[in-house]
Amino acid sequence: MKLNEYLANRLKEIFTEGKWVLGTNFKEQIIDLDWKQATQKIDNFNTIADLTFHIDYYIAGVKKVLRGGTLDIRDKYSFDYPPIKSEQDWRNLVNKFCLDSEEFIELVEKMSEEKILSDFVDKQYGTYFRNIDAMIEHTYYHLGQIILIKKRIK
Repeated sequence: MKLNEYLANRLKEIFTEGKWVLGTNFKEQIIDLDWKQATQKIDNFNTIADLTFHIDYYIAGVKKVLRGGTLDIRDKYSFDYPPIKSEQDWRNLVNKFCLDSEEFIELVEKMSEEKILSDFVDKQYGTYFRNIDAMIEHTYYHLGQIILIKKRIK
């Protein structure tokens, strides 16, 4: 299997289609929630809406780089988003996550092995492979949180 196919399959597994690792994926966990569930605060944890924005923030930011743009995202802004005040606000965020993740997967599928193994933006950030792999791990971490928060909500 080629490296781009391997990474794209891992991204599909966590973002949109998979069930092999956790029996679910990010999209499946957020798609059936309403806006009140998504914004319900449990103890001092982030809400599901917070985590959805947070993951999409990184997907959209790295997607921009894969399209040839600049790396403009910063960790300190990864939870800064307008409050979800309606079902439409929540649906907009879910739809953005779904579109961004699908586009991200497509871009990774089209990457050459040479590009995947090259430096990401700047040598200090490691390779594209390292960054994409870290996104997968980061998403699994937050997906686990979402699963636990949903159990508390329901």
